[in-house]
Amino acid sequence: MNKTYITLAAALLSSVPAIAFSAGNAAAGQSKSAVCQTCHGPTGKSIQPIYPNLGGQHADYLVKSLKAYRDGSRQNAIMNGFAANLSDTDIEDISAWYASQKGLTEIEHK
Repeated sequence: MNKTYITLAAALLSSVPAIAFSAGNAAAGQSKSAVCQTCHGPTGKSIQPIYPNLGGQHADYLVKSLKAYRDGSRQNAIMNGFAANLSDTDIEDISAWYASQKGLTEIEHK
């Protein structure tokens, strides 16, 4: 290949921000979310209005949130304790499970 072409391609690629994609396994996340289901429900629809609905939420947001709870940069006494023992794989799997559920785009009328 032409050296100029390679240099141009490298410059273009380096200017694109890195995007983190969650590669979690939703099926594994379903079983790993057993403790989460106590408050957030089996499919991410909360059992009480004080707990956020997770079903259909963006996986990358869930990953970021769980990692922040785990490292303490996001504070919540309950979530910090639960997230503290999660591995990166656990977080990605749980996030993939809840992201694969219905919820984010649905409007519930009561």
